[in-house]
Amino acid sequence: MVKIGDKVRFLNAVGGGIVRKFVNKEVVSVEEEDGFETPVLIKECVVITPAGEVTAAAQAKAGKDPVVELDRPVVVREVKGGDELNVLLAYLPEDNRKLDQGKFDCYLINDSNYWVMFSYMSKEGSGWKVRYTGAAQPNQKIHLETFGKAELNELERVCVQLIAFKRDKVFEQKLPASVEIRLDTVKFYKLHCFASNAYFDEEALIYPIVKKDVAQQAVKIAHTKIEKALQEKLSVDVLPVKPAKPLTIRNGVIEIDLHIDELLDSTTGMDNSHILEYQLDVFRKTLAEYRNKKGQRIVFIHGKGDGVLRNALLNELKRNYKQYGSQDASFREYGYGATMVTIK
Repeated sequence: MVKIGDKVRFLNAVGGGIVRKFVNKEVVSVEEEDGFETPVLIKECVVITPAGEVTAAAQAKAGKDPVVELDRPVVVREVKGGDELNVLLAYLPEDNRKLDQGKFDCYLINDSNYWVMFSYMSKEGSGWKVRYTGAAQPNQKIHLETFGKAELNELERVCVQLIAFKRDKVFEQKLPASVEIRLDTVKFYKLHCFASNAYFDEEALIYPIVKKDVAQQAVKIAHTKIEKALQEKLSVDVLPVKPAKPLTIRNGVIEIDLHIDELLDSTTGMDNSHILEYQLDVFRKTLAEYRNKKGQRIVFIHGKGDGVLRNALLNELKRNYKQYGSQDASFREYGYGATMVTIK
């Protein structure tokens, strides 16, 4: 139920603001960023910050550190099966008809009977930048931020660190979690990548952080196992490989995803230089396969990241494939994360 003071966004239109008053039983007056109040149907309002809650962003703007108030009495209604910890990240477009122009909302979903204290961060250079820190009540969704296409490129790698507990009662301990996720930013420009889900009426990109008490991240190989693999001189050539097939062929354009987890089932025994060489080898073999198809356009998806793979591809094209045309692929389709090569 929408209340006075709630921060809302509009369901079927761009914009949002603070609910200032009820016009009637079906309409509220929403004060937008420009200071003007707009009458909006209550059913067209989505609450992103309930009245009385102060977001980390607002506190930062006021020059204050984000503060989590845990001393206020809160009535918690537990649900059956909720004692297994399930925490997720969700990304929703504000307007799914304008993915290349609009903004996106990020939410943390606490689908459990536990309180969750957490920090949401993004990779920045060799370190991490905190984007939101706070506490999620049991069975609650928290709006973390709204961002546009310019900020999207800061979110290729995000991390959620959390601890779970219950207030005023005995509970089973859950392990703290620190989960890193590589977001495929290309998906944010493809409507079919947003799917129906159990948490929102709208379609969303959902990333599990903790599922049934288990942190969802790549299994870390023990140091002793890595040493053993190196001693056995494990070769890149004998690693289990996924077929390097196009993700899709649309309007005659071939797409190849060069992210290493799309090419290999395992990178055990490989360092960064081995990984880069493998990605370049896929690039070279793809161009060799289509060298006789003049006019063929091939999009290589490399992501933005630190730009290492992109720069390596451009150097390869400059040195060994001068006869081919190359350019940044469509920003609308791929953001900054892809290069298109035309066979000539």
